[in-house]
Amino acid sequence: MEYCIGGDLSHFLRKKRALPELVVRRFLQQIALAIHFLWSNNVAHMDLKPQNILLTSSENPILKIADFGFAKHMLEGTEMHSLRGSLLYMAPEILCKRKYDSRVDLWSIGVIFYECLFGQAPFASRSFTELEEKITDSWPIALPYGVEVSDNCRDLLLSLLKRDPDKRIKFTEFFCHPFIDLVHAPSSESLEKAAKCISTAVTEDKAGNVPTALEHYSDALEHFVAAVHYERDFTKKRALQAKVQTYFNRAEELKQTLKPKSSPNQKTLQRSTSCSAAETSSLKPLDELMILCTSEKDLLNSVQQLKQADNEVKSENYKAALSLYEGSLEVLLKMLKSEPKGKRKELLHQEAYKALDKAEEIKRYQSVPKLTQNDIPTLDEESEMTNFICSCQHGPSISVETDSQKR
Repeated sequence: MEYCIGGDLSHFLRKKRALPELVVRRFLQQIALAIHFLWSNNVAHMDLKPQNILLTSSENPILKIADFGFAKHMLEGTEMHSLRGSLLYMAPEILCKRKYDSRVDLWSIGVIFYECLFGQAPFASRSFTELEEKITDSWPIALPYGVEVSDNCRDLLLSLLKRDPDKRIKFTEFFCHPFIDLVHAPSSESLEKAAKCISTAVTEDKAGNVPTALEHYSDALEHFVAAVHYERDFTKKRALQAKVQTYFNRAEELKQTLKPKSSPNQKTLQRSTSCSAAETSSLKPLDELMILCTSEKDLLNSVQQLKQADNEVKSENYKAALSLYEGSLEVLLKMLKSEPKGKRKELLHQEAYKALDKAEEIKRYQSVPKLTQNDIPTLDEESEMTNFICSCQHGPSISVETDSQKR
């Protein structure tokens, strides 16, 4: 038996209703860790709901899943046919098809997730009849109008709340989802993982392997952020945050070296015509190419796209630039095959391969993990979240601690 002084999640939600996304993410990571343990041992809970999720304390609580009365050992492919669970959190296939499997737990997690974010379950109703109608309805779940959540949060929530279990997110996808990110979930191992990643990052940094160094710096920073969240002592938190800021600054310096550069002033070329020297004009290669392509509309449009892409790079609109480069290259590379030898083919070849290099630069830059200054928790934010949780506590509870809860 374990004494859970923080009460259960339903009391917590009744106190505060909607929770900040940061708190919800922290709670959902803990639920996911427990469910991962159950899933790894082929166990489905079958009755996940806020009343069965307990909080260990009033400050920085750990969530505990309780009440395994409906739990079932289920191998892959095993199906159930009897009604079980609580209607408000029950997956539609249980009521509608009377044929279901362990994926019902994913639906229930989605309902809890929704309730934590918006203050009520998606099928909240005034009567049993109304509730039954909502469960058996075929309309997809929609988020409340006017409530802002992050893209990762929205994606996971809607993926969990798919009425058709075959379209619902899979357990493996759930555990790996960016919003859950169990690899970087706060734990006693977070600091050790961060130290290993930093060691590799510094080695790669010294060797001049910028992309690899950045990858490891980013991984380390995420583990450091998790370590800050896990640490209870504010003095240690402050020391960790200083480290996070130092490595974040270095990662930003390296990232700037990968930033796509706008084209330097190109060396002007003389137009190769039989005109007199007085009639010869000096042009940049891309401008000269446009003049040589005026008789062919598709080719001219593609060359103009290259110039537009260069301008987007100057404005740091890399997504738009990449789209323009790729669209232009699709046409240019095909036309190069049939283009006769001459000045135009020479310039087409030069600009096409220059665009290929720029497109690769942009892709390399975009592949760098995007950890921003806002991702680094401050002591004020940590204190604010702790105070928020403390203000929501309600009454003690007792739970039977299973092996999964000791994880």
